[in-house]
Formats: sequence, C-alpha cells, structure tokens
Amino acid sequence: MGGDFGPQPVAEGAARALREWAGKFQLTLVGDEAEIRAAIRRVHAESLPIEVVHAAEKVDMGAKAAAAARKAGTSLGVLTQMHKEGKLDAIYSAGNTGAVVATALLGLGRLEGVSRPALAAFIPNDAAGTVVLDVGANSEVKASYLLQFAHMGSCYARTLLGVPKPRVGLLSIGEEDSKGNDLVQETLPLLRGASHLNFIGNVEGRDVFNGNCDVIVTDGFTGNVLLKTAEGAASFLNRVLKREASRDPISILGALLMAPARGRMRRKLDWQEHGGVPLLGVKGGCFIGHGASGPRAYHSAIRLMNTFVEQKVNEQIREEILSDHVTTA
Repeated sequence: MGGDFGPQPVAEGAARALREWAGKFQLTLVGDEAEIRAAIRRVHAESLPIEVVHAAEKVDMGAKAAAAARKAGTSLGVLTQMHKEGKLDAIYSAGNTGAVVATALLGLGRLEGVSRPALAAFIPNDAAGTVVLDVGANSEVKASYLLQFAHMGSCYARTLLGVPKPRVGLLSIGEEDSKGNDLVQETLPLLRGASHLNFIGNVEGRDVFNGNCDVIVTDGFTGNVLLKTAEGAASFLNRVLKREASRDPISILGALLMAPARGRMRRKLDWQEHGGVPLLGVKGGCFIGHGASGPRAYHSAIRLMNTFVEQKVNEQIREEILSDHVTTA
C-alpha cells in the first residue's frame, strides 16, 4: 500500500513473477483487501498462488519513522509480524523507507553480532556492478560499523554478483591512505586487519562506475547522496540521447540503427531492473523499493528476494562477522 501507485503495479509484478517462475514460491500481499483483490482481478491473476492479508491502516510517506513503527494494524506492521512468526521468508515494501527500517529493527531485531543494519544498493557499471552500503539507514556511523558493513556487503555481493572474493573499498576523497576524514582514518586499519575481507584500500566516487571494486562502504548520508546522484545521471543520459537522436534526419537514422544497443543500455541503467535494496543485518529478509516502482520493479524485487533466501545470505553474514570477531556495541 505504500508505493506511489497503490496495489496495481504490485499485482502486475506479482503476476509476472509467478507466471515466469511457476512453482518456485508463493506470494502474500498485505493491505486493503478489497483494493488488492480488485488489482488482482484486473491482471487476471485469481488462479495464481497469491494470499491476501487484510490490514486496515497504512503508513504515509511523510510519517515519522519511530511513530509509524509503533502504530498497530498497518500493512507494514502486519507484514513484519508475519515474517517474525515465520509465515514469510522475506518481505518487501516500496513505502516510507524510514518506517520500514524502524519497523524491521523493532519487529525483527538485529542479527547476532550486528550493531547497525545497512541498506545495500546495486549500481551497474563496466563490470558486474558494485554494491554500495550504507545508502540511507545510518547517517552517522562509527568505524566499527563500517567494518561490519564491509562484511555484510561482501556476503551479499558473493550472491548478487557471483564473485567468490569481492573486492571491498572504503569511499574517500583519494586513494592514498593519508586522504580522508577522521572516520576514514579510523576505519582503514580495521578493514586491513579483517581476515575474511578482500580489502583493496580507499576508493573514490569514480570507482563506483569503472568496475574496479565490487563493494564500497560509507556512511548512510554519503551513500544516499551517491545513489541519488547515480540515478539522476542515468536519467539525464537517457534524456540527452533521446533529444539528440531526434535533432536531424541523420541522427534519426543513426538512432534507428542503434536502437538495439540503446535498449540494452537503458535496461542496464534502469533501477527497476534491480527492484530494491536489502536491509542487511536484520533478523530476516527485508527489502525496500523506490516509491515510484512499477510492475517491472516488483517483478525484479521478487526474483532478488528469492535468491537472497535460497542462498542463505543472512547465515553467511552471521558466520563471517562472528568468525572475524567484529562484534561491537
């Protein structure tokens, strides 16, 4: 119920996923039952394995996170409680990000050994892509938190990117060890001493896109700015290409010839192809999507959630953090 467009794109994305991967999973949609069932009928998905659970309330985008997490009977609260009780293996919301984070922390708790959960975003680049965390859950962090983020991001990248030993970098203003603020200086020796990490040192903003790094760790404020900038740059590039392609007859002809390549590029840069981001470090599978998510984003998110559960990413995170003795207050 929390996305910008209500249950309709959720029902469409769910129907696509269930038809494409028949028999792999079942889906539960939580919210206003009448609205949800109407959306399901519009996409002719009545026969698909979709359970509908009614929730009388929903969390508005402008709601305060802490208050929303404690409000009874919301679709987000019901969803989280079902996950806690083991009725669901993973949950997803395209609603209020702060409310989702707060509700997950309050309702699910943290994984053993984890001090702060982190949002881990995938950014496409010249290689398989880069996982960046945190991108919004923690605006202020300690060096010990960044060490945990590195472990969580490395475990997630092994599943998402298929890289056995993900290269981990610390976001800074220069590659040299002498560069960076106090947080970077405090974090560097911790990352270098982590036996389970393939730490490559400081990286810069450009390394997000050149494929030299698989995981980049930073605080949630910086990471969120980086993510939104990347999304904006991708949208700008698409607009420029579309405008220039229609400028004159030769450009129009060239655009027609380049249409397949442009389509591939657009799909690679489109955030809806990746669906959402996991909140790593909570006791469960919790994913958060963009408020403007359409059917393709929900379809992609379902695929991502299924992979996360099948690959037992949380078990990997718990084992690595505890074995590398990175537990902190």
